[in-house]
Amino acid sequence: MNGAAVWIDFATMEQFVTDVFKGIGVPENEAGTCTDVLAMADKFGIDSHGIGRLKPIYYDRIVHQKIQEAVTRFEIVKDNMATAVVDGHHGMGMVISQRCMQMAIDKARKYGMGMVVARNSTHYGIAGYYARMACDAGMIGITGTNARPSIAPTFGIDNMLGTNPLVFGMPTDEPFDFVNDYATSISQRGKVELAEREGKDLPQGLIIDRNGNYMVNPSQILKALDTDQAALLPIGGALEETGSHKGYGFATVVEILSASLQQGAFLRQLCGIDAEGKKRPYSLGHFFIAINVESFTELASFKKATGELLRELRNSTKAPGAERIYTCGEKEYLTWQERKNKGVPVNSVLQKQMIAMRNELGLKKHKFIFE
Repeated sequence: MNGAAVWIDFATMEQFVTDVFKGIGVPENEAGTCTDVLAMADKFGIDSHGIGRLKPIYYDRIVHQKIQEAVTRFEIVKDNMATAVVDGHHGMGMVISQRCMQMAIDKARKYGMGMVVARNSTHYGIAGYYARMACDAGMIGITGTNARPSIAPTFGIDNMLGTNPLVFGMPTDEPFDFVNDYATSISQRGKVELAEREGKDLPQGLIIDRNGNYMVNPSQILKALDTDQAALLPIGGALEETGSHKGYGFATVVEILSASLQQGAFLRQLCGIDAEGKKRPYSLGHFFIAINVESFTELASFKKATGELLRELRNSTKAPGAERIYTCGEKEYLTWQERKNKGVPVNSVLQKQMIAMRNELGLKKHKFIFE
């Protein structure tokens, strides 16, 4: 990391994050939801979406940029048996999304499946949080979100699509569920931000400039993404021969499901800049699907079959030099086993951000071990 990392226990960190959210106007119960989403990211080692995003993605957009609402107005625009459309009115994306997935779960209990879509939302944190909600309810969870433009279409150089995760969660008989929480780009903006905080270059082949050349310096990349001078590559890279069209296609699926059903914004409409060059809300869209396993088979049987499938994959023959084969959700579980007593790693950049937020909000009771 950039500077010496200090480990802060989760109880201390979560209390601070909750107090920050409350300090900027988020109601107490909703502040807890927002904290839970960020904390899950850090617990699972997804440091690109944890405490590192508190200031730039939430705090600054509410306090300094005035493009996000701290108090969420959750409007159900249309509710029709197993489906619903929600307008979040630029409130807290985590609050909007938690309520949407809970609605989908409740509908799935009654109808076997439930789907809820949202418009005019904001960044909702790690998508896997909502898929895991369904798993905890004994269901299959599916979710996705569009995002500010950053992915170029195959054979293109304009950053048109968001990183657009397409996430599935499946309950198993193991200590962890199967959850594939990742973007439809090779990498995503949060990983670039993390690399910048850590002072590391990115590998070749992830991001291109306007001439189609690869970029590796994270600071240059972030500036170039904001000025349309760079674009992330979809899963598969730049060439059809390596499967670029597949990542591009899946990113487009997410964009459609995050915009068309709910009549929300899409593609370059999500750039966060108006015609006069001023910042405006990002107006993101999400979708949430819950599938009630009990409508098809007994939950215990499903979990056992899924667990056996995953174990067979992990026990298959390893490639030369490989230590083990993983399945989705396993690495996150193993990281949590390491971090639950150790805490969150906070580098020098995050330390400065935490001090700045504390001082601006007058949260005097918080004294940090790195001061």
